[in-house]
Amino acid sequence: MKKIAFLFAGQGAQYVGMGKELYENYPEASDVFDTANEALDIDVKTLCFNGPKEELDITKNTQPAVLTTSIAALRVLEKNNIRPDIVAGLSLGEYGALVCSGVLEFKDAVKLVQKRGQYMEEALPNGVGSMAAIIGLKREEIVHICEGLKTEGFVTPANFNCPGQVVIAGESTIIDKACQAMKEAGAKIAMKLPVSSAFHTKMLKEAADKLKIELENINTNNMKIPVITNVTADYIEECKDVKDILIKQVTSPVLWEDTIKKMIDDGVDTFIEIGPGKTLSGFVKKIDKTKTILNVEDVATFEKTIEELKK
Repeated sequence: MKKIAFLFAGQGAQYVGMGKELYENYPEASDVFDTANEALDIDVKTLCFNGPKEELDITKNTQPAVLTTSIAALRVLEKNNIRPDIVAGLSLGEYGALVCSGVLEFKDAVKLVQKRGQYMEEALPNGVGSMAAIIGLKREEIVHICEGLKTEGFVTPANFNCPGQVVIAGESTIIDKACQAMKEAGAKIAMKLPVSSAFHTKMLKEAADKLKIELENINTNNMKIPVITNVTADYIEECKDVKDILIKQVTSPVLWEDTIKKMIDDGVDTFIEIGPGKTLSGFVKKIDKTKTILNVEDVATFEKTIEELKK
């Protein structure tokens, strides 16, 4: 018997055309896009299917667009009686995991992530914060280098994605210096990312505070499927903890490598990435390539997943 985990894509996975095939071929997927369009003040459908890319890449648009595409893919799997034993999502993807688990209603979640994106954009003036991917150093070395730069500016690990890949974030003035220090310590790559904020750091506290107010108006339901959160890389114990976790998640590092290892320790042998792209599948491969790794973002990947699960 397979033990299945669903993994929900985060921001950065978006592309023009995502979800279009699902919308055109599966009524349960088109219902999701229609629900999003009714709930929001933007045309998510057009944004996902036709762009323009510049609009899709604006954080307050990206987050509801990626979540909508992910839940459309989820509903197609559910219609075919494919359900996970455990769920998790990278950053924004955690909202997809919570919808899958039944904790959040999709209509509430899609409005919430639009606000989350808006608050993240507003928290820092353009150019004040930035992020960089560090490839080829151990996490302990990266933490140590960031600590050593404390007197010169704020920089900290923000995403522990997989062995040898960590994203750092902080003040733009120090990120170049941090990249240089990482290269001198032996990093293969230390590259600034095309983002204008310092996600998952204390620099976004203002966004977390605003999100807290939004969450006060949201109802949460009982959890039907266990959820592992980015914040602790462990299971959310009780439904009442969800709101606090979502607030902390804005300013806490994403413990993705630890999340996947926890799932593997608990017997997961099949990972299905839900939503646009294959970024998370790549991370899982780096952690343990012996596992079955699938993804669902269009008709072909859905059909391939169905075939693989029959084996």
